[in-house]
Amino acid sequence: MVSEPLIRVTGLRKTFGNHRVLDGLDLDVRAGEAVAVLGANGAGKTTLLKVLATLTRPTRGTATVAGHDCAKDPELVRREIGLVAHSPYVYEDLTAAENLTFWATLAGLRPSAAERTGALATVELERAAGERVRTFSAGMKRRLSLARFVLARPRVLLLDEPFTGLDQRAKKWLEEHLASFKAGGGAIVMTSHSFGRELAVADRIAILAGGAIALDTPRGALSAADVHRLYALHAEDAS
Repeated sequence: MVSEPLIRVTGLRKTFGNHRVLDGLDLDVRAGEAVAVLGANGAGKTTLLKVLATLTRPTRGTATVAGHDCAKDPELVRREIGLVAHSPYVYEDLTAAENLTFWATLAGLRPSAAERTGALATVELERAAGERVRTFSAGMKRRLSLARFVLARPRVLLLDEPFTGLDQRAKKWLEEHLASFKAGGGAIVMTSHSFGRELAVADRIAILAGGAIALDTPRGALSAADVHRLYALHAEDAS
C-alpha cells in the first residue's frame, strides 16, 4: 500500500492585488523524499514555502502537511515542519543558547540543557553557546538557524536557498544531515535559483515557471548539463 504524501499541494493559487504569483500549482512529496524546486527570482518559490509554513494563506487551492490543512489547521502544521528561510532570523542581542531556548519556547518544546547543547554541537557551535549572536559571522548565523530543526526534529523541512552563506565544511555537514533526515522518513522541499548542492540532495527536480510546476522529473538520471538545459527550456522560456 502506497502511503499518502507528507506534503500535498493541489491547484494552489496566490495573488497579491492584481499580481498572480502562483497559478494552479500541484506538488506531492512523500516520506523519505527531497524535491528541489528551481525557478528564477520572482517565480514564486518563497511564496510556495510561505504557504506550506502557514505564513501566508492561499488565494485558492489547498496545501496539506502530514494530512493537516495549512490554512485551516496552522498550529498542527507548525508542529510538523522546520523552516529555514533565506534570512537566518536570529536574535542578535541573545546568545546562541538563548536563541535556541527562545525558539523552543515558541514551538512549545521543553528541551533539556543537554539537548540544547547537543543541537549546537551538531552544527559545531557548542563553543560559541554563550556568545552574543551579533558577534557571529554570516555562516555562523546560518548554522544557528539550522540548529532549530536539529532540536525540534520535524517530519518536514522547508528550506529556502539552504546552502547560501555556508562555508564548505558547513555545506558538507548540511548535505549529510539532509541525507540522514530523508533516510529517517522525513520529507524535504528546497527552493533555489541556482544549481548547487541542492541537486545532490534532491530525488526530484521541479521547475517552477508561470506560477505552476512546468516540469517534475527524477534527479537520478539527469546530468548537470541536463538540468541546465531543462531549466532553460521551461523556466527561461516562461519569463
